[in-house]
Amino acid sequence: MTLTTPAVRVARLGVRFGDRVALHAVEFDVAPGEFVALAGPNGSGKTTLLRALLGFLNPDEGAVELFGAPVADLSIRERARRVAWVPQEESLRDDVRLSQYVLYGRYPHLRPMDRETETDRALVARILGEVGLADRANDGILSISGGERQRAILARALAQRTPLLLLDEPTSHLDIAHQLDLLGRVHALSRNEGVTVIAALHDLNLAARYADRIIVLSRGRRIADGPPRSVLSEDLLARVWGVDAELAVDSRSGLPYLLPRRLVTETRPSSSTLTAGPVHVVGGGGAGAPLLRGLIDEGFRVTAGALHLLDTDAEAAESLGVVAAVEGPFAPLSPATRAHHRALLSEARVIVVAAFAVGPSNLANLEDVLPYATRTPVVVVDQTPGTPIDFAEGRATAAREALRTAGATFVPDTDSAIREVVRVLAGPRADPSLLTPEG
Repeated sequence: MTLTTPAVRVARLGVRFGDRVALHAVEFDVAPGEFVALAGPNGSGKTTLLRALLGFLNPDEGAVELFGAPVADLSIRERARRVAWVPQEESLRDDVRLSQYVLYGRYPHLRPMDRETETDRALVARILGEVGLADRANDGILSISGGERQRAILARALAQRTPLLLLDEPTSHLDIAHQLDLLGRVHALSRNEGVTVIAALHDLNLAARYADRIIVLSRGRRIADGPPRSVLSEDLLARVWGVDAELAVDSRSGLPYLLPRRLVTETRPSSSTLTAGPVHVVGGGGAGAPLLRGLIDEGFRVTAGALHLLDTDAEAAESLGVVAAVEGPFAPLSPATRAHHRALLSEARVIVVAAFAVGPSNLANLEDVLPYATRTPVVVVDQTPGTPIDFAEGRATAAREALRTAGATFVPDTDSAIREVVRVLAGPRADPSLLTPEG
């Protein structure tokens, strides 16, 4: 048996966000050409782990190596030549042609001042054909559907021609046919071209179908690691996801698959094994981050908005895998962002308003909550005495008082807000329809 340098080495990796431990002593190797699926409930650390592999965040403990080199020692261009990234969501601002967007994947291979070649363009055309977007090559990236956009993001990553491919929930916007198609293509890259693949997947049955190995995370810890046949079990789904399931085996492939039956509420009443919600957090400037982390730790599905790019809360939402309405840095909230924010508000079972600083650019956040306050429980964190948060000439204070008049519950701090959400959604009288399995 020959010794081979791992494509990825994760050594005792630890990541914290304030008091919250996102990853705890996570350790594993991935061999070149291996397809590894990351599985686990929301908030288990999958996205944080992927961001650490990319070098997007610095761990508090441990290290990551890509093909024998510490990721922290690699320049951005060197990283881009080793690893391609398919995020769960991508904020796109410019409506560039699809062919130009995919061509961005070739830039790590160009020297400064070089332009793409006909060979690069031919490669892009071929990849667009492979992902079923050849007829949309001249359309704007913002004009296509969410599912088509996810395939375009994959196409850009494929154009990088890297030995490592990382994917964060790549099938989240795709119908079942395109889910199978996308994962089939990624599996073929691993099998036929030796590309190493690490993909965060919610669907355990898809993970079992395509991955060589499944790593299960729970509350930032690696609790299972191995081939699908040894990892998937009824006990695993009950312990980690709080779901009672039947384990079966596909007679044609011999692969295991799980048939969920019901929540294990009789023996696992803790909210940490259930996902209620979604709970929508309105914040900004770091005021919402403790709420996002605390609510996820309690097992709630969480959304956020509207937030500005580069804002502390926006970075926390991204690192936690929280769906958020996001606006450009320092810009007033656009009609499109407000529409996205209202859509998240309309889906929320509880809305939590942080004690965030409000100015003209984000006043609309408070104003957009008010129409929902008469039919959705709203929890408002009161401002700390002596800490001003109204920088909108009194309009923010008026908006918060309008929420009080509409029936919102005001609480003194973040912990009280989380307890109130638990009381509303996970208490003994909670509507069972609000409780759904994680994953």
